[in-house]
This record gives sequence, structure tokens and C-alpha cells, in this order.
Amino acid sequence: MLPGMSTSVYTPGQVAEETGFSLDTLRYYERIGLLERVGRNAAGQRRFTQQDIGWLGMIRCLRDTGMPIAEMLRFAELTREGEHTIRDRIALLEAHDRRVEAQVANLREKQAALRNKIGYYRGVIAETPCPAAG
Repeated sequence: MLPGMSTSVYTPGQVAEETGFSLDTLRYYERIGLLERVGRNAAGQRRFTQQDIGWLGMIRCLRDTGMPIAEMLRFAELTREGEHTIRDRIALLEAHDRRVEAQVANLREKQAALRNKIGYYRGVIAETPCPAAG
């Protein structure tokens, strides 16, 4: 449940604040089927559940690690199809994990190059005589 909230349904604004997704993104994810149809109150206003928020947390993880929307949609489809798709979900997530691991390794290499350059420049500064105070 959202901190400080005692209800089991949440407004789009509350969900946007909790998840970091914009209202437009939430509507888009619902429209394309990444987020299941969100319930509505008697006035027709969207009302999200804790389950919706949990799912959006997973979507945030997948998005932030670079999974394309098409793959996120496939994952959502598999999840909705039931437990008999768990092996397929594992395979999809393992493939994504391998891509993330490769990206992390690539970033570590680039970070090492940055650190080497920083060390080089620090060495240049250390070897440069300071002008005499005067």
C-alpha cells in the first residue's frame, strides 16, 4: 500500500507519484495492453489497485533496464495466460538479464577508461610546478 494511504484504490495522480510514471504514460500503457484495464469508479475515473502498482513496479524495472516495449508486452501476455507460461517467462527474463549483464560489463569498461583518464590528469597536475607566490 502507498505510505499513509488506508484505501485499497488509488487515483492516477497517486499512482504517478508512487511509480514515477507520468499520467500520459499510465494511459499509454493501459491503451497498448501493458497495464490491464484499470478499474473505474461510478464517475468513470480510473482507480488503481495495489496489484496495479506492483505490476507497474515490474514494468519500471524492465523499462529502466532497457527492455523494449514489444518484449514487455510479451511478458505481460505470458503473465496473464497463467502459470503454464512460467518457463517462457523465465526464458524471456533470462535473455533480458544476459543483455543487461553485457551492458553492465560495457559500462564497467568505459568507467575504467574514465578513471584512467582522471588518474592521468591528476598526475599532470601533480607534476606541474605551481607558480611562485609573489
